[in-house]
Amino acid sequence: MLSLILVESALELVPKELQNHNSVLAYSKRVNKKPSEVILDVSWHFAAMKGIKNEIKRGRPDLVHFCLLEACSIPLYFENKLRIYVHTIDDKVIFLGENVRLPKSYHRFVGLIEKLYSTGIIEEGEKKLLEMKKMDFGKLIDKIAPKEIIGLSVKGAASSYEKFAKTISKDSCIVIGGFPKGHFSDQIVKKINNLVSVDKNPLEAHVIISRVLYEYEKELLCS
Repeated sequence: MLSLILVESALELVPKELQNHNSVLAYSKRVNKKPSEVILDVSWHFAAMKGIKNEIKRGRPDLVHFCLLEACSIPLYFENKLRIYVHTIDDKVIFLGENVRLPKSYHRFVGLIEKLYSTGIIEEGEKKLLEMKKMDFGKLIDKIAPKEIIGLSVKGAASSYEKFAKTISKDSCIVIGGFPKGHFSDQIVKKINNLVSVDKNPLEAHVIISRVLYEYEKELLCS
């Protein structure tokens, strides 16, 4: 089965060192939650985030939301031919179950993820929708055990969506950054077998995901 990993995703709770900042305290009061219970978001916590480690790769849960909506709204996923994982910047992994319909509202999505951080699992009846585990990228790859790990990056070998789709096997794992700027860390690059650039433009992750998966679906129909 094809796997898709959003890696080093800009999704995390407000880290301890920022929880007493005025912007975080004000936002927490507004949403009636503790600072430790809210998702870091540059739109609200810009002042607190200035100068933190990996600043340009953090605080964009909206980007993760866009990516998941794209990946979870296609036949490939609903026909159980795609597994989706979110690896976060703070080394958590979100496992998505089958036929999960995520909230299209960003605020509802954030609320769902905050609940997931608190409970570790989101269920509907006996169906497991989302599960979060403490896990780094290497351990996730060991668990998936794909035949090939393909990273999508502007630093990769030039290709196109169509050509790339023809090279993807059913047991491949596609890795794309779940962050707004920057590149994969060295720890991620070391695990990648093949680094590919499918567009001459530095497009946002959700656009790349939608186009790559569409071309892959076309290839499956033709095979």
